[in-house]
Amino acid sequence: MSVLVFDLDGTLVSSMEDLVATLNVVMTDAGYSAIPQDDIAHMVGMGAKVLIQRALDHNGIEWNDDTVAPLYAHFLEHYANNIAVHTRPFDGVVRTLEAFRKDGWKLAVCTNKAESLTLPLLDELDLSRHFDSVVGGDTYAVSKPDAEPVHGAIQRAGGRIEGSLMIGDSGTDINAARNAGIPVIAVDFGYTPVPVTELGPDIVISHFDELAAAVNALAGIPA
Repeated sequence: MSVLVFDLDGTLVSSMEDLVATLNVVMTDAGYSAIPQDDIAHMVGMGAKVLIQRALDHNGIEWNDDTVAPLYAHFLEHYANNIAVHTRPFDGVVRTLEAFRKDGWKLAVCTNKAESLTLPLLDELDLSRHFDSVVGGDTYAVSKPDAEPVHGAIQRAGGRIEGSLMIGDSGTDINAARNAGIPVIAVDFGYTPVPVTELGPDIVISHFDELAAAVNALAGIPA
């Protein structure tokens, strides 16, 4: 059985507002300046620690692992309590997932967001029911772009690597798919500092309504 493996932030869900809001609570509580969303938006898909590090850079603060650790702990606590204030699935996500399941595909999530945040967010948005497996950034000892989380998501979903596909929004997802030996479809509405068209995915889509045709094309399924 083949599996469609989805990234989460910037692919399935629009989560930027909640992530940036939490970042700025952490920054201002620590006595630093808030960061304008436009200055940090392209870093959202890189994980909370990178967001904090870049926010400290923005404030002209030198940092190391010890200075980041308490800010990261505060971030996780605040975000967990405010995980879906503004976050919603992108338009077309739910009906597309339902259609894929009806067509017999296995579905998986493979994200670099921690499991302790990923699972509650999927539950809060009523998305968990669509997926056969969920792999977070800390499920394995390595995270994307390493192949192991992608392979793990496929295997946990009861599928096989051959015939499976990745859907993501960033170079991390594209490289993870390449490392895993599977094709990749990129959405162009996610969180990446470089346009996905420049990163070499197999197909780029601009709306989830386009995903079925893209999957069929890569899977060799007649239109």
